[in-house]
Amino acid sequence: QVQLVESGGGLVQPGGSLRLSCAASGIIFSINAMGWYRQAPGKQRELVTTITSAGSTNYADSVKGRFTISRDDAKNTVYLQMNSLKPEDTAIYFCAAARRTYDLARTPDYWGQGTQVTVSS
Repeated sequence: QVQLVESGGGLVQPGGSLRLSCAASGIIFSINAMGWYRQAPGKQRELVTTITSAGSTNYADSVKGRFTISRDDAKNTVYLQMNSLKPEDTAIYFCAAARRTYDLARTPDYWGQGTQVTVSS
């Protein structure tokens, strides 16, 4: 089993920045990909960004150039740096992990509890 714990959400003004963290514990050697999803009120959960154990990254078009995913293997933590935030980025952000990279964008094996990000003036 793998446990994921997110932190770093909050309220920020448009144009501001936030950094989310996702700390992993448990049988983490089995994980080959991690990422972030988000779910806005009344909308489906969507994949925002992914990072593989090799460091390969992918981003949704809506966040390219504004969000950056990174990982610190020594701390078993994945980060999401969010810059130039917009009101439409408001959502609950979930950390996710998968044993197979292919599964992260479809059926992740593990989920965090989510952290709220609100972008508003």
